[in-house]
Amino acid sequence: MELEIKGVAAASRSQIQPFFGRKKPLQQRWTSESWTNQNSCPPVVPRLDLGSLVDSDEDQNIIPENLPAPTDKYKLKYQQYKTEIKEGYKQYSQRNTENTKSNITHLQSPRNKIDEKCVQHEEANTADITTLDRKALLQQGYADNSCDTQQKARKLYAEIVATEKKKQTVAEQVMIDHLSRAVISDPEQNLAIEQKESDNILPDSKITPLRFRKRTLHETKIRTNSTLTENVLSHKLQFDGRIISRNGRDACRELIGFFFTHDQSLTIYEYRQFGKNRTIVLPFIQKKIYSHQCGRRKGKQYELGDFYVGATLTFLSSDHLSLPESIKENTLLKLRITNIDQIALDSLKTTSMEQKDDIISQETIDRLVFKAIQDLLKEKLHKRGVRILTGLGKYFQQLDKEGNGLLDKADFKQALKVFHLEVSEKDFESAWLIMNDNGNGKVDYGEFKRNIIGEMNEYRKSFVRKAFMKLDFNKTGSVPIINIRKCYCAKKHSQVISGHSTEEEVKSWFLETLKVACSKSDEVSYGEFEDYYEGLSIGIVDDEDFVNILRIPWGI
Repeated sequence: MELEIKGVAAASRSQIQPFFGRKKPLQQRWTSESWTNQNSCPPVVPRLDLGSLVDSDEDQNIIPENLPAPTDKYKLKYQQYKTEIKEGYKQYSQRNTENTKSNITHLQSPRNKIDEKCVQHEEANTADITTLDRKALLQQGYADNSCDTQQKARKLYAEIVATEKKKQTVAEQVMIDHLSRAVISDPEQNLAIEQKESDNILPDSKITPLRFRKRTLHETKIRTNSTLTENVLSHKLQFDGRIISRNGRDACRELIGFFFTHDQSLTIYEYRQFGKNRTIVLPFIQKKIYSHQCGRRKGKQYELGDFYVGATLTFLSSDHLSLPESIKENTLLKLRITNIDQIALDSLKTTSMEQKDDIISQETIDRLVFKAIQDLLKEKLHKRGVRILTGLGKYFQQLDKEGNGLLDKADFKQALKVFHLEVSEKDFESAWLIMNDNGNGKVDYGEFKRNIIGEMNEYRKSFVRKAFMKLDFNKTGSVPIINIRKCYCAKKHSQVISGHSTEEEVKSWFLETLKVACSKSDEVSYGEFEDYYEGLSIGIVDDEDFVNILRIPWGI
């Protein structure tokens, strides 16, 4: 075959001369474009027909020539193989038809697998477990995750240092306020000015008026009734607290309180942080002697024995005019002690505190009544706690027409019936008598849920607040769903690590179950966020497992 390149015909192999070097440089570069322009279709080269390369039915049936005939042995093997293929396909078709009729997928794709822990070994209430419950329980996939121990220790150490620094700042501000403010802000300093003005004495033009003079602590010679000293104020018990509220802005306030043993008074300060470096400490509850406003101890002054982790302090909102409007809407301000200086508490304790009286015994009986009901309902809420608690929260909000959070006995009975949380009439009446201590026939539904169903401990609750505070960086009390989608990280979920599910699938399951708890489709309030993890906490025994469910996906 002859070829022609760049206008030069290629000779046959027998006519090719040996090449000893280039005589002349190439005049033009050889390209596919130049080849096409000069010789669109060389007569000596047949045109390539691409269509002929496609397999046709006729080509498939063509048997090559000179092919030896198959032996009987290979014919038998071919027949056996053909029979096995047909039989296998027939069985596969039958299984596929049966699966379609019964809606059971035996050949499940790894991407669509639900956690086997949530499907297998179900208890007697399997019929009550829904797909939503199973998807919510998938959040337990973070519980067994063993993250880097050193990294976890470093984060914990940094948190402890920051917390201690915060407490030290608040303690110093308390000492400054109560040692100097009594003199500087004493109203007696204005007596001389007011007397001059009342006598209508004209001031000397050469002397600066008294009201414009700069008065400092050392220039004033004012006798004050305060006898506080640094030594007296040092005998105090310091504790951390939070406001019991479904309002996100109030629930996430950082409160630090002090109980002074010399006069049985207490004060509470709020620590506010703006950005990374700017902070401010303001009094939230003024230093004064206060009393219990509800419960068995109503009317009794606060004592050292009333302060422990989990204790509730109650104040009348009307007595504190500087409180935010969202708090003054409620008659009572309830504070929960989340942490306490145990060393200081042990050193301040006396033998008189350890003596039990009738009130303490009655409070113990009340707790046992609630504990019995909680243990009864815990079995029913073990697998479906998220759906029940979030549903109860929405149901109570719908019944609360006035918006004050108070409902009557009939409403609570109906709610328990709707969500299949059966409580005997005797137990319900005993619990109602304890909660309705004021006798007005109405109880706050948040308190009802805490007493009847129970609540997570303060260690777990602190991480729920941390996660929400990280999401609610604007401190509005609610978080848009889009921000939750951005911040939630499922990279370390057990199903993602094993390859059974993708990050996006785990994230979509979480958002699907969370949206059910929301009254608004585009945002999540603190109360709804808390209800979600409250229900999830019921089925988790170990505190660290629950903390991992919050720490890992939210990065706290």
